[in-house]
Amino acid sequence: MNFNRRKRVAPEVSMTSMVDVVLLLLFFFMVSTTFNQQTAIKLKLPEADSAETESTDAVTLTIDADGAYYVEDADGLPHELINRKANTLQQALRKFSATATQTPFIIKADHKTPHQAVITALEAASAAGFSHVSFATEQTPGQQ
Repeated sequence: MNFNRRKRVAPEVSMTSMVDVVLLLLFFFMVSTTFNQQTAIKLKLPEADSAETESTDAVTLTIDADGAYYVEDADGLPHELINRKANTLQQALRKFSATATQTPFIIKADHKTPHQAVITALEAASAAGFSHVSFATEQTPGQQ
């Protein structure tokens, strides 16, 4: 019988497969992550201290407190639209945008107008091709 002890070999931990797994996980998370960058938007808010004269060739959309739309025709009188749907408003605005897409578009909204009515008007103006959109304001009392 041979009682000689064999020399023990120190156990080795193979790091190659562990590094591969970690790199694959890193690659997976990098690809599947969406990067949302919160950027600061610089706004120059309109002031209502001074009154500006409105352009005579501008298309004016008036929205009352209930959210009904009125479009001023060539005669200068506001005409109420049949309904409050976005498609109806887009069709009415396309009639004006066909002649001039650079025409200013002015929104006159009552201070109690629902926010959704104003957003619908902005979307319809964008779809109709207007690029110069502004909001009408009243002059602040006492700032005359």
